[in-house]
Amino acid sequence: MNTFDSKYPNITNWIENYGWIELGQDDCSSSMVRVLDEGGMVWEGKTQYKNLDELFNALEKELVEKIKEIE
Repeated sequence: MNTFDSKYPNITNWIENYGWIELGQDDCSSSMVRVLDEGGMVWEGKTQYKNLDELFNALEKELVEKIKEIE
């Protein structure tokens, strides 16, 4: 079975152990995805993606590096 956890293990790891993720644009930020922890913004994505698959794949790839920096 292809679950979110198995497809995006680093996103899952981030949410369970390090911080949270915000999706969508708002008045404070034009990026479509933001990664945060208790210290604030860790990473901010692009303002636009072709689709959610592209967004989640970019986020998964970025979190590999961010988690390595922390550990």
